[in-house]
Amino acid sequence: MAEEEQESTAMAKEEEQATETKNKEEEQESTALKNTVTIEEAGPCKKKVIVEIPEEAIKNVTDEQYKTLSKEALVPGFRKGRAPRRLLEKRFGKEITEQVKLKLLADASDSAIKDNELNTLREPDIDFENIELPDTGTLKFDFEVEVRPEFDLPELDGIAVEKRKLEVTDEQIDREIEQLRRWSGVWTPREDEEVELHDQIIADAVLKAADDEEQEKLNNIEIHVRQNGFVGAVPVEKLDELLIGAKAGDVKQTTVDVPKTYFRETYRGKKVDIQITVKDIKWLKPAALDENFLKRFGTEDETELQEKFRDMLQGRLETQGRTEMTEQIYRFLLDNTDFDLPVDVVADQAEMLLRRQQISLMQRGLSHKQIEEQMEQLQAGSEEQAKEQLKTFFIMDKIAEKLEIDVSEEEINGHIAQLAIQQGQRPERMREQMLRDGSLAQFRLQVRENKCIAKLLESAKITEKEAEKKAKKAGKTARKSVKKTAQKVSGPEKKQPKKHKTTGKPR
Repeated sequence: MAEEEQESTAMAKEEEQATETKNKEEEQESTALKNTVTIEEAGPCKKKVIVEIPEEAIKNVTDEQYKTLSKEALVPGFRKGRAPRRLLEKRFGKEITEQVKLKLLADASDSAIKDNELNTLREPDIDFENIELPDTGTLKFDFEVEVRPEFDLPELDGIAVEKRKLEVTDEQIDREIEQLRRWSGVWTPREDEEVELHDQIIADAVLKAADDEEQEKLNNIEIHVRQNGFVGAVPVEKLDELLIGAKAGDVKQTTVDVPKTYFRETYRGKKVDIQITVKDIKWLKPAALDENFLKRFGTEDETELQEKFRDMLQGRLETQGRTEMTEQIYRFLLDNTDFDLPVDVVADQAEMLLRRQQISLMQRGLSHKQIEEQMEQLQAGSEEQAKEQLKTFFIMDKIAEKLEIDVSEEEINGHIAQLAIQQGQRPERMREQMLRDGSLAQFRLQVRENKCIAKLLESAKITEKEAEKKAKKAGKTARKSVKKTAQKVSGPEKKQPKKHKTTGKPR
């Protein structure tokens, strides 16, 4: 038994030594076949990577490709898998050489980036077509790649931020309630009176475009008396001057030049004769501040309605104040972080922004010539905007890494649900849409960025600032925001008619 144990131990040692020897040989072979990689600076956020692949590595990959091919290739006169290498080289040499080259370049470039821990922004720029596989010797090639900028963040604790004291005034509340009464108002006939600014008239109209034989007749259409209004689909400047003072039964005529950029092709760039026959005149009578009105908005008396608007406006001002503090955080980070940006990435981002601006101008009806006239200014603006956007992205990305801030799927789904509710959509459908159009990734980054800002505000050194003038301006901004929303529904304020003592029709 002792002899058997000694023999078994001796065999185990031999196997162990053999394995160790084999591992050393493989390690030496691997070292011998390792690519030579050199990294050089090639500009802002750009590296030039020079790779040299040893001849033995090329031979090994080539042999492997032919070994795989020999198992599947069908060569006349030979059974499958039995064709000699020289015939395979003659028949498939060009294709195999191309496959070997592509594999070597792809593997070598990937390894060079990974082994040297290059934090790339895009795929490497490799000119595959102009690189040839040598018959003998090493394969040497180079490529350039954009990398993330390297920079130091400023001190993030105790960023100085000013918070303006914004208060809701009684005047603002009264103005909001008055606007609400207009929204709920009723168009009321103006009996035996003349048309006034912001009235609404019911009229018959006849439109005749130059060079068109037929007229367009419109019956009982609504025309709003404004400085720049519409008669049917035709825009009319100084419409108020044409109609103010008219009475029911009066006929008013004018000729307008429709812009060449107008969206309706029928009248685009033409002179149009317009005839308006006034039939009825109406003014907007605001809703009475009575019990029915209060109940519609869930309040029992005027005091409760005022408090409801006070809370709404206060919430709006708080949002405005937080937005102002957020902008101060961004400005601090941009002003106190210095680094170069990848030129090509900035150019691509600027081009994308420029295309968006051009599309926006086209949708607004501007001609190609008009857009070209603004091109230089747009281009300069888009480049500056692109630089700031990219710089902000890199800064916030590094802050998120430093503060260990991430966004979970539950958080993303919660934010999508909130957004879906606001837009009256189903959350799952909105998420599917964001996946399809590629906006989900950007949405995730925005949520993470908001978390970073919230974290920085927690540790910020916030100083409340008394500024009465700016506070009033803030109130004006809040009112303007509400008024702008209101104008989309109705229109501007109107002076009170002498007889009826009322405000006029909003836009």
